[in-house]
Parts: sequence; C-alpha cells; structure tokens
Amino acid sequence: MSKPKETVSRTIMVALALCIVCSVVVSAAAVMLRPIQITNQSLDIKSNILAAAGMLEPGMSPQEIEQTFQEFDVRLVNLDTGEYVDPDEVGASDVMSYDQYRAAANPELSINLPAAEDPAGIKRRPNVTKIYLLREDGELKRVVLPIHGYGLWSTLYGFVSLEGDLNTIEGIGFYDHAETPGLGGEVDNPRWKSQWVGKQLYDEEIGDPQIRLVKGGVSADAQDREHKVDGLSGATLTSRGVENLVNYWMGERGFATYLKKLRQGEV
Repeated sequence: MSKPKETVSRTIMVALALCIVCSVVVSAAAVMLRPIQITNQSLDIKSNILAAAGMLEPGMSPQEIEQTFQEFDVRLVNLDTGEYVDPDEVGASDVMSYDQYRAAANPELSINLPAAEDPAGIKRRPNVTKIYLLREDGELKRVVLPIHGYGLWSTLYGFVSLEGDLNTIEGIGFYDHAETPGLGGEVDNPRWKSQWVGKQLYDEEIGDPQIRLVKGGVSADAQDREHKVDGLSGATLTSRGVENLVNYWMGERGFATYLKKLRQGEV
C-alpha cells in the first residue's frame, strides 16, 4: 500500500520552501527598488524645500524640480559656531549625502538636550545641519532651514524659509508627521500656512524669537501681531509644539548664531 501523499512532514517542507521563495522575491524586490525609493525621497525633500520658499509651481515635473533646486547653494553649518563646515568633517562624502537626523543619534556628532533646554522635545540635536541659500546677482534672497519637534502624537519635520533680511518668514511647511487629521493635521492646510507669510521672527533688537500661536485666533488689533499666527482649532498641544519648535530652531541653540553671522557678512 502506497504512503499517503499528504503528510505533516511534507506539508512543513512545502510551507518552508514557499517561505524561502517568498523571502527571496521580497528581498530581491527591496534591493532592486531601493535606488528608486532613495530618488523619490530626495525629490520629495526638494519639493518641500521649494514649497516652503514659494518656488514650487503646480504641475512641476521631477526634472523641473531638480533644475529649480539647483539654484540653491547647499551648505553644512555648525550650530554652535555658526560657521560652515566641510562634509568630510562629519564623515560625509558630499553635502547632500549628510543626514542630520542620523547624526543626531550619534553621540560623537550631536549633543544630548536636558528637558529644561529642550522645548521642542527632540532629545538630541546634531552639531551640524544643512541650510539652503539662494542668491541672485550676489545678493541673498532667501534661506531655507530645516526644523523639527514634537507635537501631540509625533515629531513634525519641515522647513521654514526666510527672506533676505533673515527675519521675515517667507513660508513654512511640514513634510512628515502623524498629527490628528482635521485637528493637528491642519498644519498641512494651505490657508493656515499662508498666515505665516510676512511674520517677523525677531523684534527690532534681534533678540529671542517671538513667534506665538494664539488660541482662538489673532485679532486685527492684536499687539505684536507681526509675531502671531492663529492656533490650530482643537489642537492646542500641536499648536504649542509648532510654536516651541520654531522658536527653538530660530533661537540660540538653533540657527540664531549662524543667522547673526550671515546678517553681518561674517560667513
């Protein structure tokens, strides 16, 4: 009498073989698609930089985005000294390959922030970060700076663009977060983002950053209206997080030292 074709051992062998085949297919697909993923991630970042700077036109092709982005001078800046650094000083082959968020996880390339010095909730700050400069005929027209910090549910990653006076906000946008749709997620709402245009980071003495998100909205006759933006309705903690992260990155522990030197022509 012949043995039954369906046995426990045979079933296990078939399942094991199927798992191995599927693993090989998935791994091969991941390896093959990785360059495409990297390219798409890079294009997305560049698109968000252009959007913050008001340079992203509707329907722009990837080629047009790349071409427009080439107008920027991308540099690495030491946040403590406000000086430019070369990529090899931070172990990068070139400026674009440097990852400041990966550097923040490396104790040799970052600093730990005590809670009292960490209003943005980032825990660690990289020593060096990227900045994006745009000049026309030798004159500084705008600078785009990366910002991030904790909201209610997530860390928000984005960019803020400043005009050539290094005080007037030209635009702001967040490209990665997990805030509540319809509430904190309204950071993506174009109408809310448009309120930031023309706001002033600092007072006349270029002191500490003065941005405030106002619960209930900013009235037409509000004092210091040039520093205030409507808070997000029903999202007090996200609003507070955005206020904290903007003021942190524009402050002394963020880009303030560099902006002062850039304003004075020292870098």
